[in-house]
Amino acid sequence: MSDFDLSQLMQQAQQMRERMEYLQKGLADQRVEGSAGGGMVKVEMTGTQQVLGVKIDPAVRDEDLEMLQDLIVAATNSAIEKSKALAQESLGSMLPPGMLPGGIPGL
Repeated sequence: MSDFDLSQLMQQAQQMRERMEYLQKGLADQRVEGSAGGGMVKVEMTGTQQVLGVKIDPAVRDEDLEMLQDLIVAATNSAIEKSKALAQESLGSMLPPGMLPGGIPGL
């Protein structure tokens, strides 16, 4: 029967927690951009899915309001997907399969 070393397990868990915190801070500093309508609407977001800004091409302002709203939603969803992919790339190697997206609060 193998010996179970609780202190070693706790130390490994602490190291993993510290690594996760480091990677999450790094994601907060990284930027992604989603766009829609051929770039007429762009949404900039951090790797932790905080929206930083929305850019709307002046030519779109004269268009149908409903279309503009749809473009904003589409650009935001595009940025979210890119943010999730970035998080998966950064954190995925540390987590069991299927834990991302949505497995870590704030991501």
